[in-house]
Amino acid sequence: MNSAYFGSDDELQADVALCVQRPSSDLEPGTRAVIYLRVSSSGQVKTDYNDEGISIPAQRESCLRKARELGVTVIDEYVEPGRSGTEMTKREAFQRMLARVRSQGDVDVIIIYQLSRMARNRYDDAVVMADLRKRGVTLVSATEAIDDTPVGQLMHGILATFNEYQSRQSGANIAYKMGQKARSGGTLGRAKLGYLNYIDHSDGRVIRTIIVDPERAPMVKLAFELYATGDYSLDELADELYDRGLRTRATNRHPAKKVSINKLSQMLRDRYYLGYVDYKGEEIRGRHEVLIDDEELFDQVQEVLESRLTAKERRRVHHHYLKGSVYCGYCRRAGKTQRLAIQRTVNRHGYEYLYFFCRNKRDGICPGPHVHVYQVEEAIERHYANIRFRPEFIADVGAHIDTVINEQEVAARLLHKQIASQLRELDTKEENLIDLAADGTLPQTKVKAKLRDIGAERRRLTQRLDTARADLTDSARLIQAALKFLEAPEELYRRCNDQQRRLLNQAIFHGLYIEDDQVTDQDLHDPFGQLHALQREHVPGPRLATTTRSPRGSSKKATRSADGPSTSGVALLLRGVDAGKGSNNNPRVDLGELITTRKTRSGP
Repeated sequence: MNSAYFGSDDELQADVALCVQRPSSDLEPGTRAVIYLRVSSSGQVKTDYNDEGISIPAQRESCLRKARELGVTVIDEYVEPGRSGTEMTKREAFQRMLARVRSQGDVDVIIIYQLSRMARNRYDDAVVMADLRKRGVTLVSATEAIDDTPVGQLMHGILATFNEYQSRQSGANIAYKMGQKARSGGTLGRAKLGYLNYIDHSDGRVIRTIIVDPERAPMVKLAFELYATGDYSLDELADELYDRGLRTRATNRHPAKKVSINKLSQMLRDRYYLGYVDYKGEEIRGRHEVLIDDEELFDQVQEVLESRLTAKERRRVHHHYLKGSVYCGYCRRAGKTQRLAIQRTVNRHGYEYLYFFCRNKRDGICPGPHVHVYQVEEAIERHYANIRFRPEFIADVGAHIDTVINEQEVAARLLHKQIASQLRELDTKEENLIDLAADGTLPQTKVKAKLRDIGAERRRLTQRLDTARADLTDSARLIQAALKFLEAPEELYRRCNDQQRRLLNQAIFHGLYIEDDQVTDQDLHDPFGQLHALQREHVPGPRLATTTRSPRGSSKKATRSADGPSTSGVALLLRGVDAGKGSNNNPRVDLGELITTRKTRSGP
């Protein structure tokens, strides 16, 4: 007779021969039984030379003994190695057994080793038992006193409740221990790519830990180094690593294979390789060996990932550092916005050519031609000369920035002095009220009300004082860096590699519009756009005295002179930049740091 134990993906599930005296059709109703055997993890069947391990044969022997005591004949068995008791719907053999009960009706008794082998959830237990009773099937435990008698049903209910409690308590205990392990820097679960799970038998203890995978760890380091260059897409990096020998770890179900793009992306973003463990949103210093000990390299990889995300670039086919930054100038004039895509062409001699083209051309609504990438690159290099700031404009704006900051500091010091004086007066009033309260001169309720008013006023003044202390120096530094950035932008751009050019373009431009081989329009990120608007109004000439003060010390409104940008314009620009802090609209590029890095790497 064939076992019902079949059709599973688990290599441990093999047909089990069970001796039966005669087929179920030859047996009297009420004497036909099946047995259900289960262990909760595949590890429990890997503890003996027998493919079933030790637990399943032991359960079978006990269930067969119980069948003989009841005088029933076992016509089949359902074996489930390595299936959790909490997910009944995922247990294939159990579901096949229930399907047989419902469809064939040739089962009178189900024998299990223990009730916990069937269910550890009272709701599941109740649903299954209601179904079995409706079909006249009795559930019997080989080791527990449960059956269809009132006492047996009482014991069944008690055991079901206890099994659920035990399951939940065990889960809570495991979760607590896992939390403690993570908070002490341990790694939970399966080791990440580049590491191996390892059992350390030290001092009589069994310690589950993580060690470096000598085969894959060097490849993981190489992945970070290659991607940081900006010369590889994730797809290309996956192919490169595969060619160099990187494979995933083989499992019982899956052979070793190429690392997927998603897996590679997760790995390159994972701070675990810097030595950190993440547990429920908390970052903890891990005990595992660090694979990427250069945080600058890790940060550079994040910049490449972020820059490609900012440009919304799809790099599965062809990549170029201008993708995501260049748009169609023809569509711009027609009131449409369309990025330029890239196309690869190979001639009959095998030479490869890359062209930018507008996708709207395919639909016949754009007349723009295909333009060779070299022509677009050269057009943008030439265009950088058009966005430089004139030296006299840089000098004038710098002087006005200094004036605005100085005026703000003077005003802030005056306001600070006035508020500090008011706070001292409040302290005096508070002390007088406390003295009056101690003498009993004023009613307590009136004193408390006045003290509350003083407290509220003190909080208001303190908040105002904190606001007065805020200045615009960060905004000034950003504008000064932007001015320095575009003092000689074409020279800086020529000295950059492809990845640095990508960052420059994304820091300065929201978009560059191309017609044929020319840049015909641009959208500038702030503060570059605001500064260029000021430069267009700027006429070189002698420096302007920016403000005058009235006898009361208040500043008169500054006016724009024909020979320089107004102080008020620069002030508005500073405050606008200051108000825009924390915006995610612009790429996060440190201008001063990028200039310094470029000069350091390229020389004077």
